[in-house]
Amino acid sequence: MGRRQLLGPPGTLNTITPCAACKLLRRRCAEECPFSPYFSPHEPHKFAAVHKVFGASNVSKMLMDVAENQRADAVNSLVFEANLRLRDPVYGCMGAISALQHQVHSLQTELNAVKAEILKYKYREAASTIISSSHAALVSSESDSISAVALPSSLPPPPLPLPPPTPSVVSSSPPSSASSLYTILPSSTTGYSSITSDNIPYFD
Repeated sequence: MGRRQLLGPPGTLNTITPCAACKLLRRRCAEECPFSPYFSPHEPHKFAAVHKVFGASNVSKMLMDVAENQRADAVNSLVFEANLRLRDPVYGCMGAISALQHQVHSLQTELNAVKAEILKYKYREAASTIISSSHAALVSSESDSISAVALPSSLPPPPLPLPPPTPSVVSSSPPSSASSLYTILPSSTTGYSSITSDNIPYFD
């Protein structure tokens, strides 16, 4: 049975063409080739980038140190880092990570500002609602008090009318006070004939 070789996603087999690593290195692809399951001959640029940055021998050693169920993820990481290193030789993948972190930070700041604005709008709306409701309650209480003062529920009974003045009876007799002032002295039994001229001096 011929050698089985994975191409692209798992499940795609190739038994004819060598892997991209052996094709680039110009060697015969053996059955136990460590690159064969992970570097497809239809994507030679991936191994070319990894080989240029890390070297074929170093990649082979790293794959051997990783568990078999994690080698596919390790190859994807190596390819990603190699492409970024070729694009940015100074920072490599750290430049992309820093740019992504900066973008996340700016987006987080913008999100916090939007949340603060929404919270401020909610507080403002709640305050206006409370003020309007309190104003309506105050106006209602004032109108109720005014109506209670203007139209009391139980009015006191009106005062009784005063009785008409009693007409005074005019009497023909003089008032008692006048009679007391002008009391007629009782008449003396002595008449004028009893007056003598002994005590009356004569003017000569």
